[in-house]
Amino acid sequence: MTELPPADWTRRADLAALVAALGPGQARYVGGAVRDTLLGLPVKDIDMATPLRPDAVMERLAAAGIRTVPTGIEHGTVTALLPGGPVEITTLRRDVSTDGRRATVAFAEAWHEDAGRRDFTINALYADPDSGRIHDWFDGLADLAARRVRFIGAARERIREDHLRILRYFRFQARFGSLPPDAEAEAEAACAELAPTLKGLSRERVAMELLNLLALPDPTPTVQRMADLGVLAVILPEADPAPLARLTATERREQVAPDPLRRLAALLPADPPLVDQVGARLRLSTAQRKRLAAAAGRDPADPATPRALAYRLGLTEATDRLLLAGGSVAALTGWDVPRLPLKGGDIVARGIGAGPEVARVLRAVEAKWLAEDFPGPERVRELLEAVLAAR
Repeated sequence: MTELPPADWTRRADLAALVAALGPGQARYVGGAVRDTLLGLPVKDIDMATPLRPDAVMERLAAAGIRTVPTGIEHGTVTALLPGGPVEITTLRRDVSTDGRRATVAFAEAWHEDAGRRDFTINALYADPDSGRIHDWFDGLADLAARRVRFIGAARERIREDHLRILRYFRFQARFGSLPPDAEAEAEAACAELAPTLKGLSRERVAMELLNLLALPDPTPTVQRMADLGVLAVILPEADPAPLARLTATERREQVAPDPLRRLAALLPADPPLVDQVGARLRLSTAQRKRLAAAAGRDPADPATPRALAYRLGLTEATDRLLLAGGSVAALTGWDVPRLPLKGGDIVARGIGAGPEVARVLRAVEAKWLAEDFPGPERVRELLEAVLAAR
């Protein structure tokens, strides 16, 4: 295929206005939008490349009444704010120097220069907005047809430019690849050899790529391959891929959508303090770390009392623990966690002095209420009577 097939996003009137404002031959769609459209996949983000300098882009769009934000002006990126969603427009670039973490770039004149600095051939496909013609300098179309993830040029050179490309390689392999492990021997050898360079990256970038990988439908074979090559041990030495395979199988059985944080919990030991250390190391948010710690407290007995578990932990946390234990989540489907229909004031009204004794009685009634699977107010009053009578 040498032309971009029709898609809903290519018919957007606001995109046509954007292209017209930039001028004939001054913009091409690039990257994921082109790749995913060729594969018949939904398109989330639209990126464009242009030979125009950022100031010229902003001037032309302003003249056409299109708002812009200089989101990455130092690297040539301007974001156009369109009714159908933002579009990033980046001036053609070439790398001047790289250190594995960041690149110094200069504006380029030729489209193929811009394509040559990208990571994989399937990401270096450009499409003309008017004709739909695909521009492909590195056989990305052939690789896309073969479901092959291939670095542009020498894999080691591309990785030395940006060490994060190791993790991107495995994520793209999990999403688009279909070849046996030995089909891309050079790429895998380069990733294994240069894996220690990942230690120099910010933990936030590593966590982002790892969670993006774990969000894919079935990342297990790829994660196992990363372990076999020694890559996983560099970024997550505590990881064991075997529980991840069991979790993904349980998710499919229970028809539960993939969740990257739950899958990260599956890779880690059931050790809350250790898991919290990992969360801190990966610079996860407080909420994410709490959820990981809750999952790490899992118990084989969890599936026996799913609703009581949800009452104590919350629906999300209970779902995590049930699935990690290989249990069913059917009892939680469409169910809202109730509140105990009893307050401390109700107990004080029965003659119990305010203080620790009220809390003790409340806990005793709550335990019976949980054991009976959340009966209504009338039964709770009976449970209260029984607890008071037993004092």
